[in-house]
Order: sequence, then C-alpha cells, then structure tokens
Amino acid sequence: MHYVSASQRSLPDLSTCELEQWMEHQGYKPAHAVRLLRRLYGKGSDGAFAKVRLPEGLEHLVASSFKAEAASLAMRQVSEDGTTKLLLRLDDGRTVESVLMPDYNPARAAGCISSQVGCAMGCDFCATTQTGFERNLTSGEIVEQFIRLRREAQNEGRTLRTIVFMGMGEPMLNLKNVIAAVRRMADPQLGALGWRQITISTVGIVPGIDELREENLGVHLALSLHAPDDATRADLLPVGKRFDVREVLAAADRYQEASGRITTIQYCLLEGVNDSLAQARDLSRLLDRRRMHVNLLRYNPTGLSLQGRSYAPSSLERTEAFLAELRSHGTVAHLRRARGPDIDAACGQLRRRQAEAMA
Repeated sequence: MHYVSASQRSLPDLSTCELEQWMEHQGYKPAHAVRLLRRLYGKGSDGAFAKVRLPEGLEHLVASSFKAEAASLAMRQVSEDGTTKLLLRLDDGRTVESVLMPDYNPARAAGCISSQVGCAMGCDFCATTQTGFERNLTSGEIVEQFIRLRREAQNEGRTLRTIVFMGMGEPMLNLKNVIAAVRRMADPQLGALGWRQITISTVGIVPGIDELREENLGVHLALSLHAPDDATRADLLPVGKRFDVREVLAAADRYQEASGRITTIQYCLLEGVNDSLAQARDLSRLLDRRRMHVNLLRYNPTGLSLQGRSYAPSSLERTEAFLAELRSHGTVAHLRRARGPDIDAACGQLRRRQAEAMA
C-alpha cells in the first residue's frame, strides 16, 4: 500500500488523502485525519493538536512524525492603518512575506500570500525581484501563510474572508503547488475559505492562465497589466517582450469565458510613466466590450530599480484624473489605497531590508 513518508514533512504539506493513508498504515482509522487537519486549518489554536481528541498513542505518534508548522515567525510588523506584515522563516533559512489587510468592515480581513521565494520576473518597480529568484514554495509553505493569517485575523476579532496570490513570486510559475494549496484552503473540510474567495494574480504568463482555466477551480484571476501599450509594458515588465498585451488579454478572455469570473486588471500608477490621460483612454479602448474591472494601485516607493530608476507614485490629482478618464469611457475602475507604507508593506520590502541588515 502506498502511504506518505513522514520524513521532514509538516502537517500543512499534507493533503487529507496523504494523512489518511499514513494513519491507515499505522493501524488507525483514516477518519482521524480530517479531524486533525480541520483543527489545524480552522480554529487557529496555539498548538496544532490542541483540543483534538485522538485515540490513545496517535497524538504522540503524529506529533513525533510530522512537524506542526512549515515555517516559523521571523518578524511581525503592524502599520498605523492596521495592516500586519509577517516575515516567515522556512526550514532552509529563507524567508517569505505574507500580509493581513483589515477590511472597512471591522469584522473582516483580506490576506495576501506569496508563491515563491524571490521572483524571476524582473518587474522594474518591484522590490521582490531585486533579490532574485531562489526557489518555489511548497504547497505546505503556501498553506502555512494562510493558517497564520487566519490566526492573525482571529486575534484581531476579524474573519479572514479572502486570499490573493499577490505576494512574492509569480504564481503561474509554481502552479502545481499553488493549485494544491488552493484546494486545501478552499476545501469545506479543511480551510473552508471557498473558491470564490481566492484570487490568483499573474504578470501575464499565458500558458499558466490556460492551465489554470483547464483546472476549472472557479477562483478569480487578476492580471498585472500596468500599461496599455507593449513598449511601456515591456520596459516595466520584461515578460511583456514574450507575451504582448493582446495575447495576455486574449488568455484572460478565455479564462473568464470558462470560469464566469470577472478578471481584475491590476494597474500601478507611476508618475510620468503610465499615468497620462492618453494612456487611460488607451486602456479603456483595450477593455471596451470586455467585462473586466480595473484596480488602480498607489505605488509604494522601493528605492532604485533594477534599471537604476527611482519611480514615484502618481500625485493624488493625477490619480483621480486617470480614474475619472477611465470611468468617462465606461470602464469599471476603482482606486485601491496604499496599505502599510510605514511598515515596508510593498511586496519584498521587509525581506530585502532584513537581508541588508544581516549582510
């Protein structure tokens, strides 16, 4: 009989099926697996096994066979606006970031999680890419972020309602592990978050978008566009040299048609780069007859870029003019306020700052 090896694995790394097979091999009923994992995912107790009533001997066997966590807390920062950023240390010493963002509704919160250690995409205004790509996260390391953010929310009297894969890394380049983690987070018996509460973001990896469509998970798709024309986009996002704007939007069309989920267009406004009224009109023309929503983002400065540039956020006046121009052409658009500027909340900032301090 096939069963999972317990060597060097953590509970968040395991699917229900794997833990069931392991328990059966140990001579226990497989049904105990769901009970234990539900506690790990759901209530956020201080100990992974707290208050779980298991048959005599099984609790000790599980605790001695599997690590309770896939990462430890290296640093925690809380912003004046309530945003909480966690820096988690993985077993190999590498670190990864997760963010909890309070909702306007005091009972809710949203989580932002990472899919890779570092990033290989080279987006010029992003802090994560400045440290380069190190490795993909395992499904358990992704799930660990979800569990910790849920606990953070509960400690604040909130409920974690949504998860976005907009942290460190490109989810489409680690799609196997991202999908495995999503299945466990959304599973009614485990994370019970729900498929519609999860958004996977991409800079525009067309094969990944199509593969996600074929999985038929029903999660939302967010596309980091950041410019309506190929020249500007390729200058900001090197992936634009491989997949042009129309190719990426066509892949999003296919995903939207299959899933019925409205695609979100992520657009980070950079002063003098992609924030002109002409670019707003070009963006509206691109999205004409597409049921897609534009999410305008305020840029959190990250210092000199890979190309030695110093980007600045668009002024409030220019931002509002860009937003008004989009809406005047019938484009559904919203402005997302910057979160946690006082705690290095931009993707990759805290990790980079800690690495510099230790150098």
